[in-house]
Amino acid sequence: MSTLVELDGVSMSYRGAPRPALQPFSWSADEAAPRIMAIVGESGSGKTTLGNILLGLLAPTTGTLSYRGRELGRLAGAEFVAFRREVQAIAQDPFAAYNPFYTVDRALIVPIRKFKLAGDAKTARRLIEQACISVGLNPDDTLGRYPHQLSGGQRQRLMVARALLLRPRLLVADEPVSMVDASLRATILGNIAELNRVHGIAVVYITHDIMTAYHVADSICVLYRGHLVEAGDAASVIESPQHPYTQLLVSSIPWPEPGKRWGRGVVRASSRPATDDRGCPFAARCPRVERECTQVMPKLRRSSPGGVAACHLLEQAAPLGAGELAGLLQT
Repeated sequence: MSTLVELDGVSMSYRGAPRPALQPFSWSADEAAPRIMAIVGESGSGKTTLGNILLGLLAPTTGTLSYRGRELGRLAGAEFVAFRREVQAIAQDPFAAYNPFYTVDRALIVPIRKFKLAGDAKTARRLIEQACISVGLNPDDTLGRYPHQLSGGQRQRLMVARALLLRPRLLVADEPVSMVDASLRATILGNIAELNRVHGIAVVYITHDIMTAYHVADSICVLYRGHLVEAGDAASVIESPQHPYTQLLVSSIPWPEPGKRWGRGVVRASSRPATDDRGCPFAARCPRVERECTQVMPKLRRSSPGGVAACHLLEQAAPLGAGELAGLLQT
């Protein structure tokens, strides 16, 4: 396996915060077999923190981020520039990503200059136009305008075009469709899927919307209060969720029919006083909580052929061995 980027036990604790934002998390991206992995969870679950660590924007409190076998903190010069080019981001806010004093062309011209992608202005213009066309934008209707003159969907697709322009190997998309109209979500998600399928770019798709994760991702990791509570291939996690929190998320997916729900039954969260850090982070809200849940942190166990979950209800299953999770998310 040719590992592009690897997270080895990374965690994050912010100064003054009552608990860690992210508990130890390990994952690797195989350059030879790029896939789309979704990170799912509610606000405060640690999704964006994980994304920022992966992008090198945050130094983890513990653990390491490695790029092509070398720890990121030890990279310098051309190696660090290569990391910056090959690991790119699509931001959540399609307006804040632009400087309102410049036309949107600048967002595409600057990386071309920074990474020396074109030898002259004519070549640069051709690259920009090709990138726009690849995400469904007409260059004549888009380029030369200021950010406020474009719709949110156009601005977000330009961010996808910018990422494609740099030909990255890994794309971190943090809530890329949360601030655009529903009619444009399918288009943007289709662009991201095409980057993976056609251009061979691995994608980490961060979202609170478990339904879009189901449609676009190969594998899904579910976070709750910084803990990984369930993971596996998308079909296993969504169609047969094993952790009560994932069951709650799946049962909350709206149908066009108000009386119809996903899953085998309605899952209702409890509202008990929060437990300390010894037990399961979901114990205070879990409808199936037991005494052990409030006292002992559950281990990740194989919950199905394609998934794992951290829940005491799965104690009959064997705990996951070292390195097994990364392998599961790559298969």
